[in-house]
Amino acid sequence: MPSRKFADGEVVRGRWPGSSLYYEVEILSHDSNSQLYTVKYKDGTELELKENDIKPLTSFKQRKSGSSSSSPSRRRGSRSRSRSRSPGRPPRSSRRSASVSHQPDVKETKKEVLEVKLTPLVLKPFGNSISRYNGEPERIERNEVPHKSIQEKLHLSQESSYGSTQYSLRPRREEIKFKEMDSKEEKVVAKARASSSRTFEVTSTQTKDLEFGGVPGACLIMLGLPVLLLLLLLMCKQPDPSLLNFPPPLPAFNDLWETRVFGAYLLWFFLQALLYLLPIGKVVEGTPLTDGRRLKYRLNGFYAFVLTAVIIGASVCWGVELYYVYNHFLQFALGATAFSVALSVYLYARALKVPRNELSPASSGNAVYDFFVGHELNPRIGAFDLKYFCELRPGLIGWVLMNLVMLLAEMRFQNRAAPSLAMILVNSFQLLYVVDALWNEEAILTTMDIIHDGFGFMLAFGDLVWVPFIYSLQAFYLVRHPNEISWPVACVIIALKLSGYVIFRCANSQKNAFRKNPTDPRLAHLKTIHTSTGKNLLVSGWWGFVRHPNYLGDLIMALAWSLPCGFNHILPYFYVAYFTVLLVHREARDEHHCRKKYGLAWEKYCQRVPYRIFPYIY
Repeated sequence: MPSRKFADGEVVRGRWPGSSLYYEVEILSHDSNSQLYTVKYKDGTELELKENDIKPLTSFKQRKSGSSSSSPSRRRGSRSRSRSRSPGRPPRSSRRSASVSHQPDVKETKKEVLEVKLTPLVLKPFGNSISRYNGEPERIERNEVPHKSIQEKLHLSQESSYGSTQYSLRPRREEIKFKEMDSKEEKVVAKARASSSRTFEVTSTQTKDLEFGGVPGACLIMLGLPVLLLLLLLMCKQPDPSLLNFPPPLPAFNDLWETRVFGAYLLWFFLQALLYLLPIGKVVEGTPLTDGRRLKYRLNGFYAFVLTAVIIGASVCWGVELYYVYNHFLQFALGATAFSVALSVYLYARALKVPRNELSPASSGNAVYDFFVGHELNPRIGAFDLKYFCELRPGLIGWVLMNLVMLLAEMRFQNRAAPSLAMILVNSFQLLYVVDALWNEEAILTTMDIIHDGFGFMLAFGDLVWVPFIYSLQAFYLVRHPNEISWPVACVIIALKLSGYVIFRCANSQKNAFRKNPTDPRLAHLKTIHTSTGKNLLVSGWWGFVRHPNYLGDLIMALAWSLPCGFNHILPYFYVAYFTVLLVHREARDEHHCRKKYGLAWEKYCQRVPYRIFPYIY
């Protein structure tokens, strides 16, 4: 086993990846297999470096001017001036001319000159370099100027200029000459920096991997989803919604759009916005942004749900007919679609004016793709966070309302005194899911939707249209296609639902508790893998079973929602098929981002936890 050169806790200098700059770092740990050191820079950054990228501090100690002379008189303590020509000392003639007009204290001058810090130290310049950052090669082309390197050079230039003008003994003419040289150097560095910034922006836009099939895929999804929504809802209203009767006959335009219905949808949206603004519920901070800020969020989703239930109950008592929603279900769906498109246009237009650091990491610079995936990460009107509001309020609470409408419509359409057992199961299962999401509202702040994706058509249409009108498809189907189930079958379905819920809730709770406080004594039994970012990856508990146990629980629950509809038609199982595709795709996105973020640590994690969602299968 090869021996280590540096010990844990030792302070050394480590080379910054992709540059020739060395910074003071502390050795945290050493991996004997990969022979990589985990080091921590002064700003808190943790990276993995090779041994030949680390140098002891003694290699960088600078010799003081005047200490290198071997003159006998100097060894005897003579105070005569040194004859050596240090780089910071002016020529002999300059000292004479300067001493006539100005004679500063030589000792004080030497002392102050030595206090000018020349860090970081540059060993040698080079062009192409390949280093390792989080286990991934990082390449810098010859015509690129590293951003950090330029900043340090500019800072060094300014610092050296300050020291030379304040303490140098050069004549005025030579001082002016050096000032001009420094000024030219600063201009060149600034120009190179601007050029590098433009090159980086163009390169990152051109080489950035676009998800969802890029621009063609985004166009197909934006055009295809509203059409698919309309066809699914029309099929549910057919007496025989089999594939043999596809496509269903299209209704007239008057049956698809009604201004009064659109006004009712706007009333619902702004009612939820009003409840969002109520000063109730605790305020928490989200994950740190790129500039270090942490946005604040008020957690009052569950209170909004309770108040909405009270308002709906009071409206029914006052004679409001909820069956109206069922009769105009298509109009509500089209009205919500129109509103989501208008909202997406507004979001993209306002994103064109925000600073670059407020844009989404998923944005690409392409107008069509950014309109779809979202250009701005956290669009806010004052303290009103549009993305966070739409994630849980109008669509999720509206989903429960749609299910209630279908329950009442089934009783009326089928002349029942009470809803069927299948309808009760579907409503109960999905009600539990929504209440759980609102009760654990804070957990959404660490999801990919909040921390990575911008707010564009994808999330606007998904939150405001797809969730309330497609997730309620089972209840909508049961209104015209009843399915009688026995209590033993119902018990099996309930057991399946509860097992999925336990996996889903326990996995998410374990993850959220670990993210909040990794040192919690209740989590001390969990095994982890340390990463170069300073964070740890769970490799035991629920997260040692599969990489995404919460997705597994989600899919089990989705199946339990569809089983009460029976097996006469495949339409109620569209949600299960769609949700499987959605979660497999999301898992692939998670895999890509985590591999890029954690590097070698993620490779180790994948070896320890080989299955992604389904144990022994995938």
